[in-house]
Amino acid sequence: MSAGKIILLCIGGLLLNVVGSAFAQYFNLPVYLDSAGTIYIAALGGYVPGIVVGFLTNLFKAVLTPSEMYYGSVSIFVAIFVAFSARRGFFDSYAKVALLIIPLTLITSTCDLLIEDFLNSTNFLKSVNEFESSFGGNLLNEVLDKGLSLLVAVVLLKFSSPNTKESLRSLGRKQAPLSAEMKDALNERNYLSSSLRTKMLTILMLSSLFVAFSIALISYLLFKDSAIEDRIKSADAMDSVILSNINPEHVDEYIKHGRNLEEYRTIEEKLYTMKNTNSDIKFIYVYKVAADGFHVVFDLDTAAVEGDNPGDVVEFEEALMPYVDDLLAGRPIPPIITDDEYGYLLTLYKPLYDVNGNCQCYAAVDLSMNVLSDYARTFVIKLIALFVGCFIFIFAIGLAFVENNIVLPVNTMAYCARNFSYDSEEARERNIERMKSLRIKTGDEIENLYSALIRTTENLLNYFRYLQRAKGQVADMQVKVSAMDKKAHIDSLTGVKNKTSYVEAIEQLDKKIAAGNAAFCIVMVDVNYLKRVNDTYGHERGNEYLVNACRLVCGVFGKEHVYRVGGDEFVVLIEGDKVSLCKYFVAQFKVEMNHKLSNEMLALWEKVSAAIGVAFYEVGKDKTADEVFKRADKEMYANKLAMKAARTD
Repeated sequence: MSAGKIILLCIGGLLLNVVGSAFAQYFNLPVYLDSAGTIYIAALGGYVPGIVVGFLTNLFKAVLTPSEMYYGSVSIFVAIFVAFSARRGFFDSYAKVALLIIPLTLITSTCDLLIEDFLNSTNFLKSVNEFESSFGGNLLNEVLDKGLSLLVAVVLLKFSSPNTKESLRSLGRKQAPLSAEMKDALNERNYLSSSLRTKMLTILMLSSLFVAFSIALISYLLFKDSAIEDRIKSADAMDSVILSNINPEHVDEYIKHGRNLEEYRTIEEKLYTMKNTNSDIKFIYVYKVAADGFHVVFDLDTAAVEGDNPGDVVEFEEALMPYVDDLLAGRPIPPIITDDEYGYLLTLYKPLYDVNGNCQCYAAVDLSMNVLSDYARTFVIKLIALFVGCFIFIFAIGLAFVENNIVLPVNTMAYCARNFSYDSEEARERNIERMKSLRIKTGDEIENLYSALIRTTENLLNYFRYLQRAKGQVADMQVKVSAMDKKAHIDSLTGVKNKTSYVEAIEQLDKKIAAGNAAFCIVMVDVNYLKRVNDTYGHERGNEYLVNACRLVCGVFGKEHVYRVGGDEFVVLIEGDKVSLCKYFVAQFKVEMNHKLSNEMLALWEKVSAAIGVAFYEVGKDKTADEVFKRADKEMYANKLAMKAARTD
């Protein structure tokens, strides 16, 4: 089935929703009929097509009814629920489909009523009460609506071929269909603990959430600032009306005589009229500012608080303390927002000047901000309702893109590479054909990677036969070279490195001395009484005696450091960190040697006697390694004399 036909099928599901909704509205039916297409596409094609059809349905309906956009998340939840149920075989029979009516009804009824109540009410408790009262009445209509929608979807599914279902589920794929073996292997998802899919979807989710949160926060702050600005303008207009009724030349008279003045009573009556006709006004008062506080000119009573009398002195409130100097100077001050025992209020003080420009008093209006909080809450709820649907829609599209364009191609290439068999010519050809059968066509770097992998694999196979032929030749050469190298550098009797290796090692030490990075010591070991053993017991026992001596040296100093440089002479070269332990090794050698000499259970050729001498490289003093060797040889000879084992024969 071509991609064009699949897209037309999804458009058909979208039109089924839109036409069904228009039909229900035109005939004023108690059902919506706007989800049959979503259910059909979700059951047929899975999550992504169903989510797209459901979300676009609300998007099209929002052209005529903007509030429909807030219900996009409900359509998406329907698509997710249906796709989940379809994968578990609930659409295989009418009886199983009938089991979906109640849970689907509960999902849509709950979401619809919650969104509707929260969008149309500024009081949370009222919304809850309205939800409880309307839920039962709406449930029957929802059962009927979802039953009809499921019935229409099941009938359409009966006429849909398996090929259509497979084509719709593979919509957006950029490669050939996978074999059953490869599907099973990829579905196990045990190839990586932290997959590319997880990382990319995490980035997509976090970035979407960040963008959505930023937009929501900015929108809320702009809304809040705009609403507060409107409140300030309203308070300023009210202050202007109040001041227009007050004669600045008579302010002191108002304070002194109060309600005894007819003019005062007339103004106060107008102020009460203003307050009673606007429910947002919490308090109205007029103060004259002095150093000792506010002197009351007018202060209207409320149902909860009795106003102060003219002439009373009111202390400056804490919120006004930063502006006391401005008030005393008669300058305007910015609006003040407080939230205390009097409520959440916005207060605006506006000065009244006489003909000489002197401030005589301030008119103040306290406007309640509770309504603003309620509207802000509604605004946030609308943002959340809109965001949930948009987020899931974008995430589903992003998920499909990541899966089809990146994750699936990469994983299938990795699967082919990981399971590539080199056991036989037939297996190699079969594996390269399997890799070619993927036919990845993403049109980007992934396709380039796929092409490069194919070319590289083919080149490797072309060279494989040549390498196989050369392998035997190389192996033979390696054996011969290894044997020659071993013969040239290993002592045939003891198995340690010979004098040739020692000469090469000395040359390397000389280079290090010249470069200024040498650190080494040389130990000279000379085996005693070899001639006596040869003469007394024969050369076979003499050789055994030498081997035992070599074993003792290797056991203490390590075989990798030992060289046989003469018939009965061994040299130990130690470099690096072990140099500092050399004296300990020498002492340990003497202990082990004496232990063998004192062991009466051992034969004479098993009791090793040897003289030993050690010399350390001294920076600035030794120009060559041979100078260090000579000092070690000299110390060894001194040790031999001390042991009374110097040759006299």
